[in-house]
Amino acid sequence: MTTPCIICVAITGSLPTKADNPAVPTTVTEQIESTHAAFEAGASIVHAHVRNDDETPSSDPDRFALLKEGVERHCPGMIVQLSTGGRSGAGKTRGGMLPLKPDMASLSVGSNNFPTRVYENPPDLVEWLASEMIAHDIKPEVEAFDLSHIFRAAAMHKAGEIVDTPYVQFVMGVKNAMPVDREVFDFYIHTVKRLFGPDAPWCAAGIGPNQIVLNEWAISSGGHARTGLEDNIRLDRDTLAPSNAALVKRAVALCDKYDRPVATWQQARDLLGLRKVAA
Repeated sequence: MTTPCIICVAITGSLPTKADNPAVPTTVTEQIESTHAAFEAGASIVHAHVRNDDETPSSDPDRFALLKEGVERHCPGMIVQLSTGGRSGAGKTRGGMLPLKPDMASLSVGSNNFPTRVYENPPDLVEWLASEMIAHDIKPEVEAFDLSHIFRAAAMHKAGEIVDTPYVQFVMGVKNAMPVDREVFDFYIHTVKRLFGPDAPWCAAGIGPNQIVLNEWAISSGGHARTGLEDNIRLDRDTLAPSNAALVKRAVALCDKYDRPVATWQQARDLLGLRKVAA
């Protein structure tokens, strides 16, 4: 039986603004509306950041609380994954929203270069974030910007710092980090299966025009896919994406192409070992 494909929609991120694409949802109300449309289009996970009123990134737990509440009300059953990324804050402020007990949270387990700076994830902070996720029954999504990050996740799993089978997302196409390379991608899959077992779930995300490339590679290879305006604001070189839902629909079309059913939120929760909730 073909494994259903989990589609994650990264609705906002920390960088794109309405000046880049008017469809980028930056207020909590806009984010809830955009998530609802993406949910109806086929997304079962929302990866969420929040913004200040001036569109700059924020780690404000109160804003995250409003967003989480709104998504749970308007998209019942959808998996809420909050970002602990480093563009939104520094040190332990990055985990200030974890007591809200979202279903999932992103966890970058190592440092790497970004386009204009070093994305710092020192071991003590990584270990603290992971411990907070255990304390609040949150499943981490390991964001792997480099092969070493997959091995770090394996070491953390062995040490009990990540419980259950790690869910690893390959992030490719960030300038100065891992480029989009098919042989590397295939080796990532091989490595995850070798370290975590042949049935370990994994996901992939591509940046900018590589979003559709990684969507196709992941869906055709039995993995799960991330899309959304955080990573890519265009449908093609000349056309801005009109919504997060439009990017989700593009991923759904690839699922149809490769005869992959799109995972319902119930199936996504089962595949990731998440707690069950009432619809």
